[in-house]
Amino acid sequence: MADQNTASPTAGAYDVPPTRELKRERKALLEVREERLRDLGGLALEMYKRDRFNAGLVVERCAELVAIEARVQEIDALLDGTARIRRGGGGAVCICGAPILLGARFCASCGRSLAPDSAASRQPGSDASG
Repeated sequence: MADQNTASPTAGAYDVPPTRELKRERKALLEVREERLRDLGGLALEMYKRDRFNAGLVVERCAELVAIEARVQEIDALLDGTARIRRGGGGAVCICGAPILLGARFCASCGRSLAPDSAASRQPGSDASG
């Protein structure tokens, strides 16, 4: 009992930044992503023209882009409120794999209609497939 009380303040210790800050960070990250994506294309073209392909450099630049995209997805999850569901250790999942927000009548990702009974029955099936 004492362990649970000690663990819960640390689990909830992360404060979500205000929405405007998250949106600002998301916009800046998307701009950086676009710039780096253009740079990657230019880099690949120059390596092709000079016949000096450096796979390590391409992989490094791609890893940077993937990290940026992962952070954008994190921010999207915070803005959508799905982080609360994931932190809670589960929740209903749509057939498309997107988490179903509490009280939702439609999937936010694919738009499928969600009946209360079918949303609960989809959860065990999604664990087997994913």
